[in-house]
Amino acid sequence: MSFSYWEQQSWLSKIDFTVVGSGIVGLTTALELKRRYPDSKVLVLEKGLLPDGASTKNAGFACYGSLSEILEDLRNHSEDDVVQLVRKRVKGFELLRKNLGDKTLGYESYGGYELFTSGDRELFEECVSQLDYVNNLLFPIFKKPVFSVENDSFGFKNVQKNLIYSAFEAQINTGQMMAALLQKTHAAGIRILNNITVEAFTDTRKKVEIETDHFNITISKLLIATNGFSSQLGIKEVKPARAQVLITKPIKDLHIKGTFHLDKGFYYFRNIDDRILFGGGRNLDFKAEETVKMLQTKLIQNRLEELLRTTILPDTPFEIDQRWSGIMGVGKQKKPIIEQISENIFCGVRLASMGIAIGSLVGKELADLIK
Repeated sequence: MSFSYWEQQSWLSKIDFTVVGSGIVGLTTALELKRRYPDSKVLVLEKGLLPDGASTKNAGFACYGSLSEILEDLRNHSEDDVVQLVRKRVKGFELLRKNLGDKTLGYESYGGYELFTSGDRELFEECVSQLDYVNNLLFPIFKKPVFSVENDSFGFKNVQKNLIYSAFEAQINTGQMMAALLQKTHAAGIRILNNITVEAFTDTRKKVEIETDHFNITISKLLIATNGFSSQLGIKEVKPARAQVLITKPIKDLHIKGTFHLDKGFYYFRNIDDRILFGGGRNLDFKAEETVKMLQTKLIQNRLEELLRTTILPDTPFEIDQRWSGIMGVGKQKKPIIEQISENIFCGVRLASMGIAIGSLVGKELADLIK
């Protein structure tokens, strides 16, 4: 591809910082760098037409972890690690709200609920028995008990009659959020180039040479914010995790409001525009869902529809309107990776399905690495 003098000078020359990925982390990183270094030239490279991955494809949950998820985390992490992770999620979402405002985000505080299937009696009883312990553990963060037991007032079927409730969960409009972040990024004078795939890069210690599918450029600092696609750029600690989603057509008199978790958080649903948005099911085939292909499978889509019919909307006719997939970044640990890779290359990745909550903080801390 050849460029004019004007294109070369305005977009591809004398670049101080290049951020790979234009999701929540990438755009927050770019904005923070521009705020700190107002005279710098910041370029964002995005491989998709829109921010690809998860930032524009998630369910819009402002959540910090269901009770069963936190108990599972406590089996694999120390108490301090779990508390610090929840604290970062809370701090990250507060930062997102501060940056964009609740009206822009479409913020709705309906609370969150965890459902337990009729066969999950043992898990439900474990959660109830550990409820006070977890509430005490998280009290320094929220200053109130987080979880409580409530009756099912939604008419779900094939689930335990009681739900675990959290008043601190909320929901946002993902599209509005990303449109506002993009607008703010453009207004700051940051260049964004879409449909550009970074294929290789080399740190020469004085500069970074980047090869893309359209051009090669030389820059000062490279910051990787590609999360689920990070392994393609050599960050092997992060594995892709596909999340399949569907949404119904509008349902008359829909009475379900809130964010809902099912089966240790592997399924999740919410209301939006009189519809039910429902996703998850990668636990049906972890290996197949460890992919960057944004496709849907019959196995998972059929299971989502079955749960809609038998559990979520058992007495309500519905039609499926759309289906899509997003790619998350996961690993053996849930703590994000925010580190310097080499002299001039840095990364902020592995958000572990909590991008809305923690993404802004990861972006800020990634920018903090630049001294």
